[in-house]
Amino acid sequence: LAIADHGRLLGVDYGEARIGLAISDPTGLIATPIDAIKAAGNQDAANIARAAVEQEARGIVVGLPLSLDGSQGPAARKVNAFCARLRKETDLSVVTWDERMTTVEAHSLLREAGKSPSKARGAARGKIDSASAAIILDSYMQSN
Repeated sequence: LAIADHGRLLGVDYGEARIGLAISDPTGLIATPIDAIKAAGNQDAANIARAAVEQEARGIVVGLPLSLDGSQGPAARKVNAFCARLRKETDLSVVTWDERMTTVEAHSLLREAGKSPSKARGAARGKIDSASAAIILDSYMQSN
């Protein structure tokens, strides 16, 4: 996905319970969290493909949870399997992006905003996941 191809990108923070989502502006400069969705197992790829269409995205950036040493553990393998299913559901480009520090960054941004990530429940947890998705997407866009 090259930034020269202007259009929106959908950022995804894939999780077992919730999937955080973010969308970029058409210029590819600003990532904004949108409502997370509840994980639904084998429906997840179809749900994300549908969200991409609804958001008029031209590509999907999925956070890849590498180990601190850069290797792929069980979580990264789950994300790669999800991406393989997602590629079968959509004609859009699907890329993975190193997300090692995004959850930490999302928590610290929420703390700065006066929110307590450790006390978050329900919908607030989804906000953390979507904040992580926005950080993943922002990091991807800045690298291009």
